[in-house]
Amino acid sequence: MNKLFVIAEVINEKPSIDMMKQLFLEYAQSLNFSLCFQNFQKELDELPGVYSPPKGLLCLALVNGKPAGCIALKPLGDKVCEMKRLYVRPEFRGLGIGKSLANHLIARARELAYDKMRLDTISTMKEAMALYRSSGFYEIEPYYNNPVEGAHYMEKNLNE
Repeated sequence: MNKLFVIAEVINEKPSIDMMKQLFLEYAQSLNFSLCFQNFQKELDELPGVYSPPKGLLCLALVNGKPAGCIALKPLGDKVCEMKRLYVRPEFRGLGIGKSLANHLIARARELAYDKMRLDTISTMKEAMALYRSSGFYEIEPYYNNPVEGAHYMEKNLNE
């Protein structure tokens, strides 16, 4: 456990879900495009929804009990999952929270017997792209239609 923050897996209870919703909204507002093509409002309304256990997961990073960041795991198929909604609040950046959230999600995906993890990002998210590459993700062909200019699709083999 890091001395500055803790990563907690979200259970389906109102306080935790409300924290996730707030972080998801902040994430969406930090982008220079709309997430409507991903049915974002429906995703918020139905949380945990597509991220529900046993094959999905929602995680919070907490600093002194306050939500500092989030990440989510979504099943794409029997052996393939997707990393979604990695976000760290600006005041908590630089503490290694994003890397720890990603590492936690990757470890849990392995425990859930996924073989591959995918994600999509955009070229303007330079720090995120560097984090993904340093975590073993590599570029792949699009696995769904993302209309945002500069979209990148990445994958990691979880069996390595």
